[in-house]
Amino acid sequence: MTIKRFNVETRYSDMAVFNGVAYLAGQVANDLSQDIGGQMREVLTMIDALLVQANSDQSRILMATIYLADLADYAGMNDVWDAWVRNIHGHAPPRATVQVKLANVQYKVEVVITAAQNSV
Repeated sequence: MTIKRFNVETRYSDMAVFNGVAYLAGQVANDLSQDIGGQMREVLTMIDALLVQANSDQSRILMATIYLADLADYAGMNDVWDAWVRNIHGHAPPRATVQVKLANVQYKVEVVITAAQNSV
């Protein structure tokens, strides 16, 4: 089986798809001036776009891992997450949320997703 990679750079790809499963790299906001809500919304928009490229969608997410720079942002992050998963009622994915030191001090959140592709 072939591994298909998306947005390949020297160091990493944004996503790899293999055997019907899409593995997304950690997604972070580009506009680092935003608060946790803004960064989270931007990240989820990026994830939606990658899922479309992978022939998948929110309802096909197998696992989400959310990395927060500060657990004080947990409630704000959850407000945005809850609005995002609201339209997939009954399909909220398994999720883990942890506090970590992120690669850039301006990152407030990084999200990693694994998702199944839609049936062809």
